[in-house]
Amino acid sequence: MGFSDAVKRCFSRYAQFQGRASRPEYWWFWLFVFVVTAAARILGDFVNAITALVMILPLVSVGVRRLHDTGRSGFWLLLGFIPVVGWIVVLIFLVERGFPGPNDYGPPDG
Repeated sequence: MGFSDAVKRCFSRYAQFQGRASRPEYWWFWLFVFVVTAAARILGDFVNAITALVMILPLVSVGVRRLHDTGRSGFWLLLGFIPVVGWIVVLIFLVERGFPGPNDYGPPDG
């Protein structure tokens, strides 16, 4: 999956918390969010705030789907609220390879 495919898929499934998201989908979308947020910060506080509001739901939903791909519940994302240790654990979960076949959350997304 390429950059533009990942961004399109994340925005088309922006509030869908069922299913799975592959590693490329997740990390390409993170790159997109990083670039857009950096540009928004340059444009000012108001644009930055609007950008953050627009990006938060797709980012959370793709994170939940990414955890589903590794066989974990999306609630594991809440570990991110624990400083340092929680961030590291969630990052390890997000970097892991997903199950190649179907799991409790459905078949893998191509």
